[in-house]
Amino acid sequence: MRTNNKKKVPKVCYFSTNNVAIDYKDAVTLKMFLTPQAKIVASRRTGTRANHQRNLSKSMKRARFLSIIPYVTR
Repeated sequence: MRTNNKKKVPKVCYFSTNNVAIDYKDAVTLKMFLTPQAKIVASRRTGTRANHQRNLSKSMKRARFLSIIPYVTR
């Protein structure tokens, strides 16, 4: 049986630690939470709190509708 010797680093919410508001007009912050295929990254990978993850997905959908961030990338 394998043992995992890596130390777990606790994931912390980016928006809570940096006191950043989630805004659909802030494309730079929104792109931090997108994969190269323009998919929304899950909260279990980023450590984002559930409330912030819901607001983040709403903001991404608004930004996509207004063509601030892409739906897909080629």
